[in-house]
Amino acid sequence: MNPTAPTISELIAQERRLTLPHFGYDDAYALGGLLVSMARRRHAPVAIDIRRGTQQLFHAALPGSSADNDAWIDRKRRVVERYGESSYLVGTRFRVKGTTFEDSSRLDSDLYAAHGGSFPIAVEGAGVIGSVTVSGLPQADDHALVVEALEQFATTIAG
Repeated sequence: MNPTAPTISELIAQERRLTLPHFGYDDAYALGGLLVSMARRRHAPVAIDIRRGTQQLFHAALPGSSADNDAWIDRKRRVVERYGESSYLVGTRFRVKGTTFEDSSRLDSDLYAAHGGSFPIAVEGAGVIGSVTVSGLPQADDHALVVEALEQFATTIAG
């Protein structure tokens, strides 16, 4: 495992810290716009997806992204939906055990991918209500971009 990769406890702490007071349609648009802006500044060739339950509230595809990124989004998002944790945390749990998600989860790898980039949207008092997903960068960078955006977004709605 990459020595600079976050530990399981760090990944869990991120999820706890990034529980939001609320999350609705306007919040999805604001978070999506923030992610687009951040990705454009970095010339990141990513696709971005935000869901509440099964409803897609926001989607953007930036230059350099492709339909493959949308397929990765779907696979990573399904991991968040199934486990209620970030796709990176789920994959890290398997790696720490000396195995891989693909070898040990018993889930179809055409439908599920425990690679970084999909993060649960959790609301105080409600739990996980959706996901925000980025695809197009190495998995640690996809994850870090989502976390950075959620950190900035959380300060704007904490009001």
